[in-house]
Amino acid sequence: MKRLPFIAGNWKMNKTVGEALELVRELKASVQGIEDVEAAIAPPFTALYPVSQELKGSSLHLASQNLFWEEKGAFTGEISPMMLKEIDCHYAIIGHSERRQYFGETDETVNRRIKAAFNHGLKVIFCIGEMLQEREGGLTFSVIERQLDGGLKGVEENTIEEIVIAYEPVWAIGTGKTATPEQAEEVHQFIRQKLGRLYSKRTSEGIRIQYGGSVTPENIKGLMAQTNIDGALVGGASLNAESFSRIVRFKEM
Repeated sequence: MKRLPFIAGNWKMNKTVGEALELVRELKASVQGIEDVEAAIAPPFTALYPVSQELKGSSLHLASQNLFWEEKGAFTGEISPMMLKEIDCHYAIIGHSERRQYFGETDETVNRRIKAAFNHGLKVIFCIGEMLQEREGGLTFSVIERQLDGGLKGVEENTIEEIVIAYEPVWAIGTGKTATPEQAEEVHQFIRQKLGRLYSKRTSEGIRIQYGGSVTPENIKGLMAQTNIDGALVGGASLNAESFSRIVRFKEM
């Protein structure tokens, strides 16, 4: 099954509103005309609305870096799916390793966020991945399986088609270390097989699985040559229009 490649840029806690708008204007010009690759950017919450206005008429999609599972209420500091939908967010990144590591995210809270996103018409970039000691201990597949089981618990097959899985080995995020294309492909293949067991083979073949972890213009081509790698969740390289657009334009290299 042919899956549309998907490159998403996670800006993390970077860019003021002014800096975000400057970067978006550069990106719009540099990715204009690309039709065979989907691209999205995830600015910090403060920049989401102005960026959404700047993106009108552009092929770039807007993503949030997180969301909360309630529509409204006494949840200081949180952002609801309704708030994101109102400003034309298309995707929400959920379960990023930094959310798990620093802010107490669990498979259960990830699951609640995923369901809330789907209930309000948002697509999901669902992040999973093992830590260095887990990989060295031979636990990669058991960690991935646990995260998939927990994060997707109760998510129905007619909904799951709206999900993108992002495999991000935690040891490769922001470290300059990248899983080899073969290492990444091995885990991506396992993820697709697991999705086939949770749902159906037809459904699993249609779900896009991104790789994340020190993705650069130099290594994107090798990653995208793998059978089960359908895109990338890009961190540092997405903060520069030239490097991110080169990643989006990987087919032209």
